[in-house]
Amino acid sequence: MNVPPPARPGLVLATCCASIVVVVMDISIVTVALPAIRRDLGASVSGLQWTVDAYTLVLAGFLVLAGATADRVGRKRVFQCGLAVFGLGSLLCSLAPDIGWLVAARAVQAIGGTMLNPVAMAIVATTFPVPAERARAIGVFGSMSGLALALGPILGGALVDGFGWRAVFWVNVPVVVLALVATTLVVPESRAPRARRFDPVGQVLVLVVLGSVVYALIEARSLGWTSPPILALFAVAALGVAGLAAYEPRRADPLLELRLFRSIAFSSAILMALVALCGFGIFLFTATQYLQETRGLTAQAAGLCLLPVGVLVLVLSPWTGRLVGTRGPRWPLVVAGTALAAGGTAAAWLGPATPLPLVLATFVLFGVFLGTVNPPITNTAVSGMPSSMAGVAASVASSGRQTGTTLGVALAGTAQGVWWLVAALGAGLFALALLGTGRRAAATARRAAALSAELSLPRPTG
Repeated sequence: MNVPPPARPGLVLATCCASIVVVVMDISIVTVALPAIRRDLGASVSGLQWTVDAYTLVLAGFLVLAGATADRVGRKRVFQCGLAVFGLGSLLCSLAPDIGWLVAARAVQAIGGTMLNPVAMAIVATTFPVPAERARAIGVFGSMSGLALALGPILGGALVDGFGWRAVFWVNVPVVVLALVATTLVVPESRAPRARRFDPVGQVLVLVVLGSVVYALIEARSLGWTSPPILALFAVAALGVAGLAAYEPRRADPLLELRLFRSIAFSSAILMALVALCGFGIFLFTATQYLQETRGLTAQAAGLCLLPVGVLVLVLSPWTGRLVGTRGPRWPLVVAGTALAAGGTAAAWLGPATPLPLVLATFVLFGVFLGTVNPPITNTAVSGMPSSMAGVAASVASSGRQTGTTLGVALAGTAQGVWWLVAALGAGLFALALLGTGRRAAATARRAAALSAELSLPRPTG
């Protein structure tokens, strides 16, 4: 069911942007509160990792399902439900008496978040039917995501020092209430012309794979990499991947359309999303611990040290979007990979007595990376896809970002020489940028586009 655009599209865009800000900011805002949570609740390092990863893991696992559900039952309805669940989860987080409660409440938060991220994008797309206006609106929406991720630690530091760590959660509640009211008043209902069918088996397999890998990475530090439980978890993950490879191609509407991976551009975009956000997840978790635990800074001071990242995202994201539109995604991705590799190399030499200007200069490199990486990844993922499959491609890319962040946080407390790992991820991003934007990649994207157009045709019901 498609409806005419609303009379106040600017308010619809503002409402959707408010939702994406709180959802994405909660990935990063909590990192600066982790030392305070550790002291107050007596949490272990793995407990702190689960505080972040319970959120990003659920986001990664359910984004595609939430988007399909909204297409079927109504985007406004699912969006309202997501706001309510996210607000409830935030309230439960602020009341947590122990780390187990907090981790469970973070999962509740994320269940609401999955109903906001892809659904808000679909609402924006239907609200602005004119292509030029839609492109500008999606650009604003996308820039809010990157800005929220980068500015989360700054706001979080001020809240933790001023009101305590619980404030980083209850601050969401009034925003959610206002967004709920605005959604009721100005957002029209809409559905997809042909909603994708549910794929419960694929959904379970995705969760098994992601959950097993993340649990193994987080707990390997205490149990040992070769311990039977860790090896068993990796074996379960491998069986889950095999199950997806065997089952999904047989589905009429699979959760993961594996045939899209025949496009080198699409496959490279998903890998770039994983690699890039894994590097940023490591940076965010490790940098906030370094600033507070190693250097002894307050939460607010630690947040302000990350200000260069937020400023550069604000400045570079619009410029990157325009550059991708005129010159293509290759050079922004090359810049992002170079900056991530250089940032990881420079951060490996940081110590307790490193002059603060050098620390901030290192963080500038991560700001350049984050400010140039997201628009070209999305562009590469949807390159060559017909409009009927662009949403699916963008949703898988978004899931790749969340999965990468989850893995990054899991690795941050486990791997030795973690900054060298970040440098290696930057080198990998650089190589994938060249692979995914070349002539061969473009040719495979065209072939995948033809296949996607065939796959998106209405299927017989008899």
